[in-house]
Amino acid sequence: MRFYYQAEKISAARSCLMLPHPRGEEKSIADAFLECDCGLQDLDKKLLDDTACVWIQKLDTLMCPAGLSDPLDRGLWTVKAEALTTDERIELSRIIDELANYFSDECRS
Repeated sequence: MRFYYQAEKISAARSCLMLPHPRGEEKSIADAFLECDCGLQDLDKKLLDDTACVWIQKLDTLMCPAGLSDPLDRGLWTVKAEALTTDERIELSRIIDELANYFSDECRS
């Protein structure tokens, strides 16, 4: 089953973004970042369609902690999550949802 691992990890990322957020929204977003990173780490993007590649490129941009510092040692993805605007959080949620659906559909075909 092609993309099974990606479907599993991106679905887990989507679950992280669902309410409630017992440890706070930023920690839930950081957890979603980790799931996405694991799921997309060894992915051969040549196997994806153009739309999925664009989603992954946007996701990479939203996840990138470049230029941030973590003096309190909370984790760069937590710091990045705190820095996201409301519009970026909405976009992140939409992209993860789209990718979860995409990989799930690919597993069924």
